[in-house]
Amino acid sequence: MDLIPLPHRTERAEGFFELGDGFGIEAGPGTEGTARWLRATLGVATGFALPPKKGDEYDVLHLSVRPGLEAEEYRLVVAPHGVHVQGGSPAGVFWGAQTMLQLLGPDAFRRAPLPGRTWRLPLTEIRDAPRFRWRGVMLDVARHFMPKDGVLRYLDLLAAHKLNVFHFHLTDDQGWRVEIRKYPRLTEVGSWRARTKFGHRASPLWEEKPHGGHYTQDDIREIVAYAAERHITVVPEIDVPGHSQAAIAAYPELGNTDVVDTTALSVWDTWGINPNVLAPTDNALRFYEGVFEEVLELFPSEFIHVGGDECPKDQWRQSPAAQERIRELGLKDEDELQAWFIGHFDSWLTARGRRLIGWDEILEGGLAKGAAVSSWRGYAGGVAAARAGHDVVMCPEQQVYLDHRQVAGADEPVPIGFVRTLEDVYRFEPVPAELTPDEARHVLGTQANLWTEVMEDRARVDYQAFPRLAAFAEVAWSGLPAPAERDFAGFERRLAAHYGRLDALGVAYRPPTGPRPWQRRPGVPGRPIDGPPPNR
Repeated sequence: MDLIPLPHRTERAEGFFELGDGFGIEAGPGTEGTARWLRATLGVATGFALPPKKGDEYDVLHLSVRPGLEAEEYRLVVAPHGVHVQGGSPAGVFWGAQTMLQLLGPDAFRRAPLPGRTWRLPLTEIRDAPRFRWRGVMLDVARHFMPKDGVLRYLDLLAAHKLNVFHFHLTDDQGWRVEIRKYPRLTEVGSWRARTKFGHRASPLWEEKPHGGHYTQDDIREIVAYAAERHITVVPEIDVPGHSQAAIAAYPELGNTDVVDTTALSVWDTWGINPNVLAPTDNALRFYEGVFEEVLELFPSEFIHVGGDECPKDQWRQSPAAQERIRELGLKDEDELQAWFIGHFDSWLTARGRRLIGWDEILEGGLAKGAAVSSWRGYAGGVAAARAGHDVVMCPEQQVYLDHRQVAGADEPVPIGFVRTLEDVYRFEPVPAELTPDEARHVLGTQANLWTEVMEDRARVDYQAFPRLAAFAEVAWSGLPAPAERDFAGFERRLAAHYGRLDALGVAYRPPTGPRPWQRRPGVPGRPIDGPPPNR
């Protein structure tokens, strides 16, 4: 039946159930959202009204929440006279409905009915549940801004693959993307840069026009609500204390003014690790408390991501004010100063019923007890965090950074990093073998990351993400065997049908034969790294 991600258990019977004009929906308590979504998607694709119906009628899709099932578990039964989707929660019902949509074929993902189309479902019973509760994708909109309609589209693509966490990377040196009422210059100044490096940071090429944009608070509310209807949690990222030049350009007093003339800084126009970081001052803490107060109003997520990665300490070493703060706090060095900075916001968020999560550099210098870690520099940070009792999201750069190139061919657009083929992603294992069962319980799940330095628009994001994101979704959802034992040939066979769904959704994926002519970027330098990535 060519389903992606692969269900836990499927039983097929002879025959089909055919949908007609009279097909309707019985939505039990808690399933009303899935019924609305089906009318807006399946109804549009088929032209059927999908009216409310009662359970004793024929041609009914029965949606129900059933006790005894795990929260995201579902059971899909296609019988000769109707269809049943049961879930342990509204989310489970929604994932079952997504599977039903796949069973109807690629045209079920279109936005208007095709003439003469017959709609039928194979008689079957599917029992399914996810392996991980955190099945995430990080989208960086700071380096290249993605307008709101593109973000909403990506939420639909995540939902179609049963991915349930959208890590929204909103701030960086190259742009501040979320409206903060208390500090309007963050978007007035910080959301626009004068020009943009085209290609890797060593490239001589520039796009000589302003780039930017931001989401209003109403935009954010819409995005969060749209995600919630699809049972996706939006986790915002506001970077501290590094990756902060856009904020410093807007409010120069946030920087290390005793080391550098921060009034001369602008929003950064190139890539790499930026030396201009926040000053470890009470003023910076109060400022970002004001930012986070508004962020908490907009995002109801349990976790708030604070970045914490790639924070050069050179300015702190040169700053008399930073050195005085180290002495005043009785700290050993600049690493402990960063830990103090992160620890402040861990306590601040905890006091407000939220949890801090950051990149694995936040382990350096000590980490507050309640904080969680996104392990990006390989597996080691995640292993150390889990052994110390911290929850972990595994997203190692060498395995699931989808901005890395897909093959070694010369036609790959702006080749970055290691080669990470479709098969490499399919054989990625999120739980390190060296963890004990108790330690492994701290692995909340896994996440693929899309950094957009060399992805200037959504077509480039599509190319880097797909089809590898389909393979990642199966790793995150399905209970696959050990990497070497996974049936990649079987996945490829199912993927051949899945390309039809991606086509119907308008996804500009990388074809298995290589990039199409308009997907290439000849002459734009990248930063390819040869050899296999380190598995550590």
